[in-house]
Amino acid sequence: MQGETYFIRTGKNISDKVCAGCNRREVVAIMYIETKNLTKRIKGVEVLQNVNLRFESGKIYGLKGKNGSGKTMLMRALCGLITATEGTIDINGEILGKDISFPRRVGVLIENPAFIPSYTGLKNLQVLASIQKRVDDRKIQDTIISVGLDPQDKRTYKKYSLGMKQRLGIAAAVMEDPDIVILDEPINALDEDGAIQVRDILRKIRERGAITIVACHDTEELEALSDEIITICDGKIIEDIAKKNDKLK
Repeated sequence: MQGETYFIRTGKNISDKVCAGCNRREVVAIMYIETKNLTKRIKGVEVLQNVNLRFESGKIYGLKGKNGSGKTMLMRALCGLITATEGTIDINGEILGKDISFPRRVGVLIENPAFIPSYTGLKNLQVLASIQKRVDDRKIQDTIISVGLDPQDKRTYKKYSLGMKQRLGIAAAVMEDPDIVILDEPINALDEDGAIQVRDILRKIRERGAITIVACHDTEELEALSDEIITICDGKIIEDIAKKNDKLK
C-alpha cells in the first residue's frame, strides 16, 4: 500500500486525505453533485427526463448511451451551460442556476475543443489561465507535457492535427486541478499512446479527490476507466452500476 492515497470521511464536507506509507495527512473537501428530478425540454422535446443522480469525490463516473441519448445534455447541465426546465442540481449545498451560475471549480471538454487558431498551444493555455490566475507557467507547461504535447512547439493551433487538438483540450480542462472534471469523448482521435496518457491523467484526478464524469463511445474502454457506469437512453437513466475499476490501478 505504500504511496497509495485514500480518503476518510470526518464530517459533512470534509475528509482526511491519507498517503499510506508516507505519513502525510491532508484535509480536503468532500465534493458532491446531486440532481433531483432534473428535466430539460427543448422545443417541447424532453432531452433529459427526471434524472436523479449523485456524484461524489474520488470517483470516475462513465456515461454510457447511444448518440442522442442525452449524455452531452447531462454534461452541459452539470456545468451550467444549459438550465434545467424542472428539477435541481445541487453542488455542495449550492443550487446551480440559483445560488451559482456555474460550478466554482470545473474543467470541461465537451464535443470539439476550440482555441485561437493563430496562437500556439502554450499561448492558448496561458490566455485561459490568465482569467482565474490559479496556475503559473510551470504548471501549464507540465500539463501540456502530460498530454503528450511539447510546450515549446511553435506551430499554431490551426496547424494541429485532430489528435493534437484533442490533447490540448484535455490539458485546458485539467490544468487548474478543478474539483469537477467533465470530459466528453476524451480519447476521440487519440492513438494508443494518447489513450494511455488519458488513463494516467484520470487516475491522478481521482487520487486527488475530484469528481470525474466521462462519456465515451468505446464501451470496453469506458467500463475499464470508470468506477460507476450510468446508462442513459432517451434522456432517462436506465441503469446505474457501481463496479470495480482495475485499469487505472
